[in-house]
Amino acid sequence: MPDVTALIVHHPFWDWAGVAALLLALEVGTATGYLLWPAASAGVVALVQLVARPGPVADILTFAVLTLASTLLARRFLPRRLRQPGPDINDRARGLIGQSGQAVGAFTGGRGRVFVGGAEWIAEMDEAAPSPAPGATVKVVDVLGGGRLKVEAA
Repeated sequence: MPDVTALIVHHPFWDWAGVAALLLALEVGTATGYLLWPAASAGVVALVQLVARPGPVADILTFAVLTLASTLLARRFLPRRLRQPGPDINDRARGLIGQSGQAVGAFTGGRGRVFVGGAEWIAEMDEAAPSPAPGATVKVVDVLGGGRLKVEAA
């Protein structure tokens, strides 16, 4: 009579459940979304092992087909807003748009420095606009490359 404990411990279900758990743990650690569907597919293959034991080749083929199908279907039918990242919360300059500040010095040629959000920034404004006096209130209207702000007189 075979040892029941050995049959339970060495059942292929545990191998696939382990693969599913490992992929899910990696997904939680990386939060990319790329390993979620392979983890789910490995879980389904583990459940198939409980019902029928198709063999290692069929297991791998089932895992591959389920992974491809679930990944493609998720990309097709999940709303785009769930897949696209939002604005970068670490982009401090983008958060300054709409805020008011003070001109630190006189603007020459449409360039100067402003104090906004607790820091001093390089600022630009239209050359046709009147240059703000030092201490005058300005409003941030855009963020230019290199940490420069586009401002206008408030």
